[in-house]
Amino acid sequence: MCMIKLNKIPDKSAISNGFETVDYCDSYRIIYPADKSIEQITNELFKLPDWVTLLLKTRDSIVGIFGLKTGKDREDGQRLFPIIEQNKNELVMGENDSHLNFRVSVLIDRENAFVYVTTLVHYNNIWGKLYFMPVKPFHKIIMKSLIKSNLK
Repeated sequence: MCMIKLNKIPDKSAISNGFETVDYCDSYRIIYPADKSIEQITNELFKLPDWVTLLLKTRDSIVGIFGLKTGKDREDGQRLFPIIEQNKNELVMGENDSHLNFRVSVLIDRENAFVYVTTLVHYNNIWGKLYFMPVKPFHKIIMKSLIKSNLK
């Protein structure tokens, strides 16, 4: 499978609808069969390996002390992140918190058999920027790993 990192939001994506300014963006494109639903592809993509689950639990135990949202704040059975917007070709998830807002999009380009995975982050204050500094390298490693291992 070929994964290409893009330097922009895919043209047909709804990820930035209603989103403020973008302080961080990454987007990856892969060639992928377009015969699956957006829900199937998203569920495959976000099937987290144990090491990612452990990182998220560690993150939650640290940031919960500072009053930030954690995985425990979500209802049982809910996706990793709440759905913000969805149509037949795209699912946008994300959250708004006191320090930053983020969105993650899975977009299918059925005509070209591409899947795009895009992340946007907006810092609400200096704490968002400081929070994301150590998170960013992990985010990049996790996203590349999820794409490579789960979209086969």
